[in-house]
Amino acid sequence: MLTPAIRHSLIIPVYRNEEFLPELLEAITQIAAQAEGAMEVVFVIDGSPDNSEAWLAQHLPEFKTPAQLIALSRNFGSFTAVRTGLAAARGEHMAVMAADLQEPPALIIDFFKRLVDGAGDIIIGTRSARDDPGQASATMFWKLYKTLVQPEIPAGGVDVFAISRRARDALLQLDEAHSSLIAQLFWIGFPRVEVPYERRVRKYGVSGWTLRKKATYLLDSVFSFTAIPITLLMLIGFAGTIGFTLLGIALMIARAMNVIAVPGYTAIMVTVLFSASLILLGLGIVGAYVWRAYENTKQRPLGIVRERTQFGGAG
Repeated sequence: MLTPAIRHSLIIPVYRNEEFLPELLEAITQIAAQAEGAMEVVFVIDGSPDNSEAWLAQHLPEFKTPAQLIALSRNFGSFTAVRTGLAAARGEHMAVMAADLQEPPALIIDFFKRLVDGAGDIIIGTRSARDDPGQASATMFWKLYKTLVQPEIPAGGVDVFAISRRARDALLQLDEAHSSLIAQLFWIGFPRVEVPYERRVRKYGVSGWTLRKKATYLLDSVFSFTAIPITLLMLIGFAGTIGFTLLGIALMIARAMNVIAVPGYTAIMVTVLFSASLILLGLGIVGAYVWRAYENTKQRPLGIVRERTQFGGAG
C-alpha cells in the first residue's frame, strides 16, 4: 500500500528511456530527500518497446520512495502519458519531469517549494539556455507555437511544470482528443509562476520528440485553440475576390476597346487553377476542424491503462 500521507507526486512518462533509469532513480532519491513532506513517483510506460517496464518492475520493490508503475496498452504519446500520471497522482502538489534527465533535479525541488509556499498553482520551467542537437528545430517549433497558438508561452517553450491539485482537477476536465496539454495549462488560468533553468545535454540516444511529432502537435494546437486557419482562408478569399473582380473589369474594358481580340487560354487556365486550389485549401482546413470535432464526439478515452502496480517504498 502507498503511504497515506503523500504530499508531492512526481510524474515521469517513460518511452525508450531504459539507459537513463538507474541515474533517474538516484535523482528521484535526491528530490524525495529534500522535498518538504512525503513524495511518490508515478512512472507511466507509454508503450515503450525497450525493457523500461521490466526494469522498473524489478527494481521498484526495493526503491525507498513510494511509487506507481502504470503501463499503457500502447504508445499514446507523451502528453496522454502525462495526463494519465496526473490522474493517478495522490499528492497535493504534482510535478512532471522527463525521464532523460535533461531537467536538473533541483528544479523539481524548487517547484515543490513554490507550491508549498503558495507562490502559484502552476509553476512552469522556462529554458534560459539549452545545448543539444535539437536546439534549432525546438526553437523554431516554440516560436511558431508562441506566434500561432499561445502568445503567453515562454520563448523557450515548456517541457517541465508543476501544478496544484485544484489546477490539476481543472486540467483533467478538458478531455479533448488531439489537443494541446501545454495550451490547456494556460487556458485554465490560475496563478502562474515561471522559473528559469538551463537544459542539460542528453546523455544517451536521441529524443523521441521528432520533427514529425512536433509538426503534428503544432497542427493539433492550432486547430484546437485558434481560428487562424479559417481567418487566413477568409482573408485570402476576400483578397482573391477583389483581385479577380478588378481583373474581370479590366478584361471586359480591354475587350470592349478591341485590345483583346481572342480570349486568352492562359488567363482562363490560371483563373481556373487558382480558384480550384483555393477551394481545395478551404475544404482541407474546414475538414480538419470537422474531423477533430467528430473525434471528440466518439468520447474515446485518451489513453488505456493496461496494468497498474503500486509500491509502498522499501523504507
